[in-house]
Amino acid sequence: MSEAPTARAVWLVWGVGLLTYMVAVFHRSSLAVAGLAASERFDISASQLATFTMLQLLVYAGMQIPVGLLVDRFGSRSVLLAGTVLLVVAQTGFALAESYPVALLARTLVGIGDALTFICVLRLVSRWFPSRRVPLVTQLTGTLGQLGALGAAIPMTWALSRWGWTPAYLGAAGLGLALAVAALLVVHDSPDGRNLRGPRMSLSAAGASLVASWSHPGTRLGFWMHFTTQFSATALTLLWGYPFLVRGEGRTPHEAGLLLSLMVVVVMVSGPVLGLLIGRHPWHRSSMVLGIVAAIVAAWTVVLLWPGEAPLPVLVVLVLVAGVGGPASMIGFDLARTSNPVERLASASGIVNQAGFTASLVLVVAIGVILDWQTPGDSTAYTPEAFRWAMSAQYVLWGLGALQIWRYRRQARAVIDRTQLEAGVLA
Repeated sequence: MSEAPTARAVWLVWGVGLLTYMVAVFHRSSLAVAGLAASERFDISASQLATFTMLQLLVYAGMQIPVGLLVDRFGSRSVLLAGTVLLVVAQTGFALAESYPVALLARTLVGIGDALTFICVLRLVSRWFPSRRVPLVTQLTGTLGQLGALGAAIPMTWALSRWGWTPAYLGAAGLGLALAVAALLVVHDSPDGRNLRGPRMSLSAAGASLVASWSHPGTRLGFWMHFTTQFSATALTLLWGYPFLVRGEGRTPHEAGLLLSLMVVVVMVSGPVLGLLIGRHPWHRSSMVLGIVAAIVAAWTVVLLWPGEAPLPVLVVLVLVAGVGGPASMIGFDLARTSNPVERLASASGIVNQAGFTASLVLVVAIGVILDWQTPGDSTAYTPEAFRWAMSAQYVLWGLGALQIWRYRRQARAVIDRTQLEAGVLA
């Protein structure tokens, strides 16, 4: 396209990209409501069931840099289509699987297909929207994309109870097929062309691109922002929030569920607000992140030092403040965007996206190890004191992350032109 795109065309391309990402999140989360059914179908233990989720997340994190390189080489449209088709194949395989190894392979492919979507949509946002709108639309993408997780809860629960395992997961696969057709018809890599290709990359060229991205202090600053802000909320929502609130803080299951749901609400509200703020004040992005991290640390400190069980209002403050960490992690992508040329944007985003998931997995494992150390041999006997020790592992990650943010913030500000940044020239 040589002419400037209409607003309708811009939002249509983004809308299809967003829906594709939402469906990827739906596929990622579709096992959350099927744990008991999966245990019965594959005759597996709780630890084997947990392997599905952990392997899927490990694959997702490990694929971020390769996916970034693929998007820089082949464009968002092609990689997005490949990811969507792979998710269809993976969910179909999961629907038909009757053995644990086959099911494990299918969930691994879900992780790969999932990894192929988000960076593609970020690249589309940077190509189609004016620079000043990119932070807001990026936040909207991350925030609204999580509706896929909510969509996986009620519809999949209903489908599993009404239709059974195979029809329910085949229906889920059908969603991906519909989005693949929509992406094929609607999505263009940029207003200037349907398919944009980067230069051919040898292994040495790919390595040089990654080194160039990582060498810019802005990319490193974005990496450590993502690392430091995301893990607390992710660990709570992924695995440890419910047991911490019930066994560590004496809340009822109903109260624990409401508190964790409240975290989803604050993510959806705070994301667009942060997007507007960083669009208007890009020079102060690191200050916003440091302030949010300080608030998260303060909220956790009050809860962990509270004599006995923390009151419900204190726990409400904790989940509200920790929940903001999810949207705050998206600020790291904006640092990658304004610190790298467009031909390296996807690979730089992949570097950043790896950080938070790595920190989250480290924390999830560390909490489990510390709980087992404090209550050896009996997972039903986790005590409030054991949870205080376990949740204190976060301070190590916060300390490391805050130190690195402060370090690279100074380096990034030394090489970034503030006037150009605030004028929207850097994109």
